[in-house]
Amino acid sequence: MSDSLPLRDRYLALIDEIVQLTLQGKISSVEMVYQMLQKGITSGTGEIFELALSDRLSSIQSQVDGENDELKKAKANRSLRAIKTIQNQWQRYWEQNKAIEAIALAVRDITTASADERLATFLRFTDPNQKQPLNSSQLQQLAKALQQFAQVDADIEQISQGITRGLASWQSLQDNLISWMYEQNRELGFGGVPGENGPWATWAKKVNSDFPQALFRSLALEQSAIEFAEQQRNVTLSNWVEMALILQYLQRGLVTWFDQQPYNVQAGSKLSISTFLTFAVIWSQLASGLGNAAAIYGYGGSQIMLQILRNFAQRSYFPLYGGIFASFSGSSLRNALDYLDEPLRQVEGTQEKARILTLLGYSQRALGQYQRSINFHQQALEIARNAGDRPCEIANLNHLSRTYVQEKDYGEAINYSQRALILSRQAGDRTGEANALVNLGYSEVMRSQQLEQIEPETYGMPINYLEQGLKLLEKLGDIQSKALCLSSLGIAYLVIKEAPTAIKYLEDGFKTAQTCGDLYLQGRNLASLAEAYYHLQNAEKAIYTGALGMYLLEQIASNEWRQPAGLLTILQGQIGKEAFQNFLQQHRPKIMAIIGIDGYDHIPELLEIYRQDM
Repeated sequence: MSDSLPLRDRYLALIDEIVQLTLQGKISSVEMVYQMLQKGITSGTGEIFELALSDRLSSIQSQVDGENDELKKAKANRSLRAIKTIQNQWQRYWEQNKAIEAIALAVRDITTASADERLATFLRFTDPNQKQPLNSSQLQQLAKALQQFAQVDADIEQISQGITRGLASWQSLQDNLISWMYEQNRELGFGGVPGENGPWATWAKKVNSDFPQALFRSLALEQSAIEFAEQQRNVTLSNWVEMALILQYLQRGLVTWFDQQPYNVQAGSKLSISTFLTFAVIWSQLASGLGNAAAIYGYGGSQIMLQILRNFAQRSYFPLYGGIFASFSGSSLRNALDYLDEPLRQVEGTQEKARILTLLGYSQRALGQYQRSINFHQQALEIARNAGDRPCEIANLNHLSRTYVQEKDYGEAINYSQRALILSRQAGDRTGEANALVNLGYSEVMRSQQLEQIEPETYGMPINYLEQGLKLLEKLGDIQSKALCLSSLGIAYLVIKEAPTAIKYLEDGFKTAQTCGDLYLQGRNLASLAEAYYHLQNAEKAIYTGALGMYLLEQIASNEWRQPAGLLTILQGQIGKEAFQNFLQQHRPKIMAIIGIDGYDHIPELLEIYRQDM
């Protein structure tokens, strides 16, 4: 074979040579075929050989299928057997050399990419959604291989140095991946006393490299990653690659550990969800901040964010029905999901995109951005339908129903819940069916209230739908949807002025929302409880539940915090400031147990903000 031939032609010639030698009886064993492949294939070009082999296989198979002459057909069959022998030995070659192949391919693609594409090309080889992303050992070999090109290209040297430093930093952090969970009085999650404990503070003390250490300290103090990134005037490509590897390994390590916790499946998945979302948001914020200094850094950050979200969207516990605020205990992450919107606009319609848009739509509804929520869910609905993702399609019909309730368009809410109910029953999606029953019942309760229908029998059928949904969710063990259902039942009974029954459901709803970590539903249940206690003229409990609900909703930037704030302001006017403060003081230990001393101190400040905005 001449080395001057194009690579594909060289490989076709190699395949033809092996076939001819087989037909001539000159191939005595499969080992000879393997040795010829080993000698003839250049590292990093396996995909080209595989395409050439596939073309030859198709061509000879067509000859076998279309040949009527017995002698010619027999020869074609012998050629086909020879090709299949090559195919088997190619699989053996690939298995034994795939690490070398992968590294050679990475070196080739990175060194031949344009300067603007080089970072994105590197990140493709660490993408967990690829079949064979490079592991740490292969990355070490890649760094060494890239050093050969360092003298002629400074960027390649920077990538090589960044890989080496990133792996070294990860090595120093590995033993402390979860040590922060065992600090005194720590709850699992990404909160903690700013600057003192929690994962970021722990990792800042353990990492020896300046750039990641500065980032961890900033996150430990609950400062925005955007502001941090904007202050970094002298970030090098080496810094960026090092930070990318450290954050990727931290995130994947935590998810793997949480996924493997057998003692509490719900807690494990809740913390995995928290981890995926926290790191995705950090990357989107870094992309926003660093993109001002260099476009490739901004694009690279968005690329990693989407890799994380796509990986998350494929998990069995991906929250199609909410729970996203479990991760955002830090005030700096309050509006973080807004930053995920922009990069998604540039992504083609994939099944994973539909699921991510579902999550964004839910978050926007909780934030009170109802039109944005509808837009996200409509996009997700179309993509999910085209991709054949029935559970996602049904979930978005359910979410649209819920959002239209918030918009007080109860006709549309009923329409979407009915469509979700029909489709879920056709598809056998029991979770979708239960949510559709809940939404249908809730929508009809709210419409009847809007029409000022006061007869109790008007509400019988809608409440029956809600109770059917609850029974089904209890059978399924879906605590996320159950929390929503209990909340809906509580509000329905509040509407028909049966406050004691409403309180029972709302208290159960609050506890269930705590279990699944949904701060939005916790806040909603508490706000409704305050209203129920107000109707029963129980000022003490109305103040306790209203203050907590107001704080939790405001912490996730939900506009709905104003509802309990308004109720508390009315109560304060009725009973006087001193009595109001005494009731609040009585419940101080219980309030602090949930939101801490800073949360308790923030309650009067929120009421003052509400009064000033009135």
